[in-house]
Amino acid sequence: MNDVGGTDARDAILAGRTSLGIELGSTRIKACLIGDDDPSTVLAVGSHDWENQFVDRVWTYSLDAVWSGLQHAYADLVADAQARRGVEVSTLGAIGVSAMMHGYLAFDADGELLVPFRTWRNTTTGPASAELTEAFGVNIPLRWSIAHLHQAVLDEEPHVPEVRFVTTLAGYVHWRLTGRKVIGVGDASGMFPIDAATMDYDADLLGRYDRLVHGRAPGLDVASLLPEVLVAGRAAGELTAEGAALLDPAGRLQPGIPLCPPEGDAGTGMVATCSVAPRTGNVSAGTSIFAMVVLEHPLARVHHEIDLVTTPAGDPVAMVHCNNGASELAAWAGVFGRFAAAAGTIVDSDAVFETLFGEALDGEADAGGLVAYNHLAGEPIAGLAEGRPLFVRMPDSRFTLANFVRAQLYGVFGTLALGMQVLADEGVALDQMFAHGGIFRTAGVAQRFLAGALGAPVAVGETASEGGAWGIAVLAAYLSSASQLDLGAYLRERVFADAGFDTVAPHPDDVAGFAAYLDRYRAGLAVEAAAVQHLPPAR
Repeated sequence: MNDVGGTDARDAILAGRTSLGIELGSTRIKACLIGDDDPSTVLAVGSHDWENQFVDRVWTYSLDAVWSGLQHAYADLVADAQARRGVEVSTLGAIGVSAMMHGYLAFDADGELLVPFRTWRNTTTGPASAELTEAFGVNIPLRWSIAHLHQAVLDEEPHVPEVRFVTTLAGYVHWRLTGRKVIGVGDASGMFPIDAATMDYDADLLGRYDRLVHGRAPGLDVASLLPEVLVAGRAAGELTAEGAALLDPAGRLQPGIPLCPPEGDAGTGMVATCSVAPRTGNVSAGTSIFAMVVLEHPLARVHHEIDLVTTPAGDPVAMVHCNNGASELAAWAGVFGRFAAAAGTIVDSDAVFETLFGEALDGEADAGGLVAYNHLAGEPIAGLAEGRPLFVRMPDSRFTLANFVRAQLYGVFGTLALGMQVLADEGVALDQMFAHGGIFRTAGVAQRFLAGALGAPVAVGETASEGGAWGIAVLAAYLSSASQLDLGAYLRERVFADAGFDTVAPHPDDVAGFAAYLDRYRAGLAVEAAAVQHLPPAR
């Protein structure tokens, strides 16, 4: 990712030859402004930290927090453009909105939210997921929007008869900015199964669902509740005056700016790593961690560990989604940072991570017999309805700082590796895995361990820590080129032609060491399950 300065940057911003990408992640809302002439250039950035709430045993964010966070992130970007480029942002060439995939936002006929936003992190939809998977013959994960809707039907929730629109977080923000109820096909594939031939919701399964719930929710027409599906490059509406005021209460931003289809964070991760072609894949690591592998052919069987979703262009993808990523690792880093401060040495968080990650390189290949579980929330792949982070060592384990940190890093990839093994057993071929997310900012550590965990080369590019917001900005810029190039060609020729990636091949010792670690990890899941059963959360 390039960072340009001087007259070219100022002229691009003043003329509106720019694209803005905004991504609402689990812990941070990011904004990224790029140049349309060269989408690899970054002109300004902004961000806002936020956190989900566990309210009445539901993981949620308030809509007030959505808008205050978006406004803060955008204002931060405007201030950055002023400070770095000396110009004020008042217009844009295009805008894209991305957010955490899946979940459940249900609205009535007046556009009022019926129940608090239920995020991807909730695991209360087990009965609905099981019934739909059997009825459809395809895996319906717990976090998908249709699973949340169906669980509400099964539970006879009083809001169900009032539902007139269901969408994702990205779809919601886009709707409020443009007035259009649309969604990108990648995000849509986390709401309801997509037909690869039509690149729209599977019509047969839509009808099958309506028949399934006819006796329990008479008159429910699921197709009428879902947003319109659009592939990358399709026009998805323009910023209204009301939308401009929502994003920029200061009143500088002008309406009329085109928007690309809203996408999920999985889709933007694929774009940000140029992994939209068959035999390519990417790993995105944050609060959650997931892998996306673009398929050459359909899977032979249904697997509860695997979501079948799509790229932003509609091509089929196998997704291994884990609810728990690097949050537990970050909590431990916070403990070590506080210890340093208590001892009289203030160390910033980046330095804490760099020190700990460097120490992990001196650890034993199997983490010295230690094992760490990062399950703050439930983890369907591991069979856990709730999370209980655990660190376990045996009496003969080698309990050193190096082994401890390596075990925590391995733990980030543990559940992911269980799901990736399913794909390997299906014969899914992978030439290279691209990785992005803050965990990869410390060069050569998490990347190396992930290569050992997957047994495949792992590449990290310059976009590794800011990929999502940049990825949706690229999709916004693609609007002006979609009539000439398909998405894959656009990424290869216009965005990544001169990009540099640092690629690490799996080291045999790491492969063998992680395999030994994963054997202990798998066996110890019974301990995790017992902790969930016997250690209730604090009220």
